[in-house]
Amino acid sequence: MGVNGLIKKVLTEVGLDHRRFDLKWASAAEAPRFVKLITEFTARIKELGPLGEAEGISPEEAKKRAEKALAMVSDRKLRMGFGNLTKTLRKEVPNLSDKAIDQAIDEKLSKTLSSLSD
Repeated sequence: MGVNGLIKKVLTEVGLDHRRFDLKWASAAEAPRFVKLITEFTARIKELGPLGEAEGISPEEAKKRAEKALAMVSDRKLRMGFGNLTKTLRKEVPNLSDKAIDQAIDEKLSKTLSSLSD
């Protein structure tokens, strides 16, 4: 719950285009859905171009920002905060929309994300 929102928030925080990440589920029985998801994502990545191109930065800078994003999501404080947030959300409202989850991430984790991006 909310991994998509968290990763997109982290990518935005470090200055990378959040459209470079998308997490969708498809079961083994949903081959046409899987093909559609992969085809759409591949087309989006081709449209964005190599990492850094859509962001208007050099490949070296894009790599630094990607490494920063990895460090952020690897941080214990952020992982604990995200875990606690998802636990709370599951108890309060088990079927939240993606928008509501994104809003909760903004409200509860923005301060932590900002401190990690400095």
